[in-house]
Amino acid sequence: MAKHIFVIGGVLSSLGKGIASSSIGLLMKKMGYKVVMQKFDPYLNVDPGTMSPFQHGEVFVTDDGAETDLDLGYYERFIGIPLDKNSNSTSGQIYDTILKKERRGDYLGKTVQVIPHVTDEIKSLIRKIAKDNDIVITEIGGTVGDIESLPFLEAIRQFRLDVGIENSLFIFLTYVPYIKAAGELKTKPTQHATTKLREIGIQPDILLCRSEKPFGDEIKSKIALFTNVQKSRVINAVDVSTIYELPKVLMKANIHERICEHFHLQQNRIDFSDWDRIIDNIKNPDKEVTIAVCGKYVKHQDAYKSVGAALIHAAAEHRLKLNVKWVDSEKTILEEDINKNLSEVDGILVPGGFGVRGIDGKIAIAKYARENNIPFFGICLGMQIAVIEFAQNVCGLKSTYSSEFEKDCEHPIIDLMDDQKYIEKMGGTMRLGAYPCVLKESSLGYKIYEEKEISERHRHRYEFNNKYREIIEKNGMKISGTSPDNLLVEIIEIPEHPFFIGVQFHPEFKSRPDKPHPIFREFIKKAAEMRKL
Repeated sequence: MAKHIFVIGGVLSSLGKGIASSSIGLLMKKMGYKVVMQKFDPYLNVDPGTMSPFQHGEVFVTDDGAETDLDLGYYERFIGIPLDKNSNSTSGQIYDTILKKERRGDYLGKTVQVIPHVTDEIKSLIRKIAKDNDIVITEIGGTVGDIESLPFLEAIRQFRLDVGIENSLFIFLTYVPYIKAAGELKTKPTQHATTKLREIGIQPDILLCRSEKPFGDEIKSKIALFTNVQKSRVINAVDVSTIYELPKVLMKANIHERICEHFHLQQNRIDFSDWDRIIDNIKNPDKEVTIAVCGKYVKHQDAYKSVGAALIHAAAEHRLKLNVKWVDSEKTILEEDINKNLSEVDGILVPGGFGVRGIDGKIAIAKYARENNIPFFGICLGMQIAVIEFAQNVCGLKSTYSSEFEKDCEHPIIDLMDDQKYIEKMGGTMRLGAYPCVLKESSLGYKIYEEKEISERHRHRYEFNNKYREIIEKNGMKISGTSPDNLLVEIIEIPEHPFFIGVQFHPEFKSRPDKPHPIFREFIKKAAEMRKL
């Protein structure tokens, strides 16, 4: 029977439940256990696909095309296992499922209620993902005290009764703030949050107490006394300089031993040498590199969480200190703005996005990178604006644009496909999830991947318009990757440029700390080689 770990948050939001859950998952995996992870989000949206990046951050896409919470990105990066649609569920999805069942008559006329119908649906999702796994880690979104989280907390309270204490473990992540004026750490928020959790009927088995400063035995004893948690299970999750240090911090605090004791599992040796190398490379770089990330969501960098992580992985691989310069494409259109923001960078990355806002700035930025031989990497929309810029300024098609931004433009080089056979459900005309791509052997793409066929994840509506393939290639932009039937353009590049590549997919979703994505790896390498002195 699978062992279930539930991670709950208290005191305040954004404490890092996703990173804590992922770190625990990594430790259990390194002990040889088969780990799977999932997150329950309390909001009523069916998924984050239509939510503003300024409010919700990045939408992480799985191989099977699920639009999920960004925490799934942490899960995949830490445990190194691709997840699927079963790893993220929202209140919206759960209520939608229940209401459809009610309309079909599945409940045989019974009154449909939060208990037992909503909680039973939540528990069924937990059991579903447990199949063929040793450890299931379930993160409950939100903070204890939020009304939206109550059905999920009630469901896991019931779940313990179903499977037994020996098969379930509650980990409560709280905050121990440092009050500068008093010069001391305060335990009262943790005490109150734990009391609130116990009122719901859940007694935490392990407390993860996040703090700016490490605390000693006295504070640990006080927390243990007032929260009814064994002292050995009160763990100080002190702030670290890089998130990749947290698994080591938790391992030194013996959280893996406490988990194994609770579940009566064998405590296998953990080999941390590969992770130590990653941490050492991040903290002790030999040189540095500066990359401009140019987008319209730069004020909320969670919108580009996986892009930022992939850049860190690639820089660490080359033992480089990564300096990211966030450039707002809405405010970087004029030549003087571009020179001010980009004259000192070593590489330019334009990430994905939707909508016309900031597009003209991105086009101007792509032109600057192309004309000044600065390594350029365009992702999804970033590829599309590179194509638009090239058509406008090299091919002489001045009225070129995307029909996403100008419906009746003269030259819609980016357009909706006439044949939407690739999209099974036309609700949003989106191409979502993993699709194959065939590479031309004499291309930069093939040199980077060293494979003829690859698979990458997509999230977009508009495609390269095949009517313009000939003129684009005639003028020096190479189409180096396509769908196996050659219908869809996946990769473009400029062979005469030191490094200029655009991809229709989102490679950042498959980057790992111990296995940086090859395009990011080579992009960072070239940027460092051409670093401005």
